[in-house]
Amino acid sequence: MLIDTHVHLDAPEFGNAEAVIARARAAGVGLFVVPSVAAANFSALDALAARHPEVRPAFGIHPLYIGQDQPEVALAALRARLERGGAVAVGEIGLDFHVEGLDRGRMEALYVAQLEMAKDFGLPVLLHLRRAQDQVLKHLRRLRPLGGIAHAFNGSRQQAEAFIALGFKLGFGGAMTYPGSTRIRELARSLPLEALVLETDGPDIPPAWRPEGPSLPEELTLYAQVLADLRSLPVTTIIEAVTSNARAALPALDRVAGAG
Repeated sequence: MLIDTHVHLDAPEFGNAEAVIARARAAGVGLFVVPSVAAANFSALDALAARHPEVRPAFGIHPLYIGQDQPEVALAALRARLERGGAVAVGEIGLDFHVEGLDRGRMEALYVAQLEMAKDFGLPVLLHLRRAQDQVLKHLRRLRPLGGIAHAFNGSRQQAEAFIALGFKLGFGGAMTYPGSTRIRELARSLPLEALVLETDGPDIPPAWRPEGPSLPEELTLYAQVLADLRSLPVTTIIEAVTSNARAALPALDRVAGAG
């Protein structure tokens, strides 16, 4: 079964998460990696995972939420939550240089602190890197965390190869489904298959066939078919490969209670 390596099932746009999960499971999606965005939703993720053993939580502070708490408060809450165990990664963390008006220095300091924390706990990271690939890479090269996934990858081939060289998988999803996304589709077609994972980022980044959104994890099998078509491979080959890649990127997927 497929693994959605990045989906925000606790987002209000989904409403009834139970129904969303049930439809996705019926469509062949067996595990859901759900990253937090702030300390305020740690408890919601814990509750969701307690109800659904196929949900795998990750905990981190998203760069767009850096102003929600004082950095020392947010980091203390993150460390306390990671100490309790059960996380498959530290995430969603990283940098976002697309949104104007954010304190880049504070964002970068929080990103670095979370990379260091991931190393402390021996966990991989889920990276947000919108228009910030080179700066994200700079700190990865220096700190060398345990790998992970570069979520919603949309950089250059050179940047892709740099992430791969550091042990990261690259997440492809809704953007890959648009015929006009020529650069992303070419990367999905030509990068080593062992470097790719699939994600929906639901409810964000909806697919070409339903651009109004939301992005739904039940459609991950359709994303697999898009990738299969781009690479001229059977969809069964793609599903087997990206599932294996996700498990390699996030080893704790099969070490938490209720692994599917």
